[in-house]
Amino acid sequence: MGKCSRKDNNISDLPPNIIEKILTKIRIRDAVKTSILSTKWRYQWTAMTLLVFDEIPDGSLDDQKAAEIRLANFVTQFLLLHDGPIHKFKVTTSYLRMSTDIDQWLRVISRKDIEELILGENWNCINSIPTPSHLFSCQGLTRLKLCKFVVKPPLKFQGFPCLKYLNLVHCTAALEFIENLLSSCPLLEKFKLITADKLALTVRAPNLKHLFAAGYLRDLYLEHTPVLVYLCIIFEKVVLFLSSLIFTLGI
Repeated sequence: MGKCSRKDNNISDLPPNIIEKILTKIRIRDAVKTSILSTKWRYQWTAMTLLVFDEIPDGSLDDQKAAEIRLANFVTQFLLLHDGPIHKFKVTTSYLRMSTDIDQWLRVISRKDIEELILGENWNCINSIPTPSHLFSCQGLTRLKLCKFVVKPPLKFQGFPCLKYLNLVHCTAALEFIENLLSSCPLLEKFKLITADKLALTVRAPNLKHLFAAGYLRDLYLEHTPVLVYLCIIFEKVVLFLSSLIFTLGI
């Protein structure tokens, strides 16, 4: 009994920041299970600030569908029980693309000081889905990555004032929105665009340092990028790469 008590005390004596680092190194389901380790750990997972949901179900299509429902329910319950800020929210599995669920999740995290949001990465589905409306309420975002979304902001949307890194991968968005988004994010430093649309894109981003664009772009105009130091453009099979730019482009 004494040995068990000492082991429990050793675990309980860990400071909260160390406990959170441990929790972020394991699968999020396992992080929830650590609540049985000791009384101090019981609710530690409810205060995690870095949330990554990247499970990929195996098996038949029927099994995958059941796993998708279970995983969606797990994320929903996790967020309902979560207490405190969420600095990073990442969903990469292709089995969590039900837009109604995602919108519900973003409604929660938009009120939790979200800084980094990644929706998609390993998604290989054919059809894009509408961007969750509550995404545009996340005004504290510093990093944003979207994959396979139809991006259509509300009329009153005026950009993300804190955004530094933006990554749009095979998203469907109006050219005017992309251009306005770049110019209305004053702190934007890195922009990555991968698209199958034939766009003639004009970039106005006074703080932009890194630009990567690939796909079927028709034209790319650098109209106001005074501090750009890295540029990589892939027009179908033609690659243009410039690093450490020593001249000003398009001023």
